[in-house]
Amino acid sequence: MPDDALRALLRAYSPAVDAEAADVARVDAIIAAGRPWDRATPLRVTASGVIVHPPTRRVLLRWHERQQAWLQIGGHGDPGEDDPVAVALREGAEETGLTDLVPWPDRSLRHVAVVPVPAKGDDPAHEHADLRFFLATAEPDSARPEHARADVRWLSVDDALDLTCEENVRETIRRADRTLDRQSSR
Repeated sequence: MPDDALRALLRAYSPAVDAEAADVARVDAIIAAGRPWDRATPLRVTASGVIVHPPTRRVLLRWHERQQAWLQIGGHGDPGEDDPVAVALREGAEETGLTDLVPWPDRSLRHVAVVPVPAKGDDPAHEHADLRFFLATAEPDSARPEHARADVRWLSVDDALDLTCEENVRETIRRADRTLDRQSSR
């Protein structure tokens, strides 16, 4: 997805609140600067997803050691990657072992959040301009952490909202819950 397609994804998206609209504007500005996925910039585009299992209405959270928080899966695009949905799917498979992940209920962008990331080693503190999607699995029991310090947990929506300390993640989970409601009423 070249930068023009990334901008089109943002333009097709409707932010829910003014703060999110400001985050979308910041993402648009880094796309205009021509290096949205560059890990050397202070604001970096990332892609993530809340993984859901629609039949049980559960969501999967992962412990992120650097953030010291239970969060959704996701991360940076690798060299040559420019499709945020593909990045979220790859990160999801890497971080959970789930090989059947699909965009759910479609490839739509679901939330945009600019979040701070603390320094670690040679990587200074920076921000992620996180493009968030919903992903689904039909095989929730196949979820496995990628390493011992990155536990994964299937949770009810209420338990997930209680477990995470990040309000922006809570908002993404609430949006997933509303989508689960709409999809189950069909």
